[in-house]
Amino acid sequence: MRDRFTFVWSLGYVWVAMVAFGGILVDSIVIYPNVFHDPPASLEGSMDFFLITGPADLFPPLGAATVIAGAVTLVLVWRTSARLWIGGSLLTLVLGEFLFSMLFFWPRNDIMFEEGIAVHSVEFLRETAAQFQAGHWVRLAMSGVTATLVLIGFLRYHRDRVIAATEQKKLVTA
Repeated sequence: MRDRFTFVWSLGYVWVAMVAFGGILVDSIVIYPNVFHDPPASLEGSMDFFLITGPADLFPPLGAATVIAGAVTLVLVWRTSARLWIGGSLLTLVLGEFLFSMLFFWPRNDIMFEEGIAVHSVEFLRETAAQFQAGHWVRLAMSGVTATLVLIGFLRYHRDRVIAATEQKKLVTA
């Protein structure tokens, strides 16, 4: 029963990490070109567009769900070869996505979307937008690494399950 729960929970971690990566990729390709094409005017226009809901409504709860899923998965697979891959995915998730976002993006979000032209010059807002976009590619890469490590970890866990089941059958039939 625990093995089945671990399998399903780990698969859930794969799913949520892939959804998070996909969301960041969509932001990169669809949303951000519109948000950053002509700062500060495009920043103001995006605030009007994101009036009801936006990336800030999706990514914090999705990130929290991913961290929780990763931590629980790491505990569940601790005695398998998957632990290194899952542990690595959790490390890139927490350091490369969450901590990096908190330290790098959150202050720039405040500058661009809260304070804006009322507090900062046009040139400063353009520089901040350029920094944000450059940093975003790092965040996208880290999310891709996280998703890849999660998938490899899940496949390692599944492989260990299959090998253990095969060995168990050999013992029973011998």
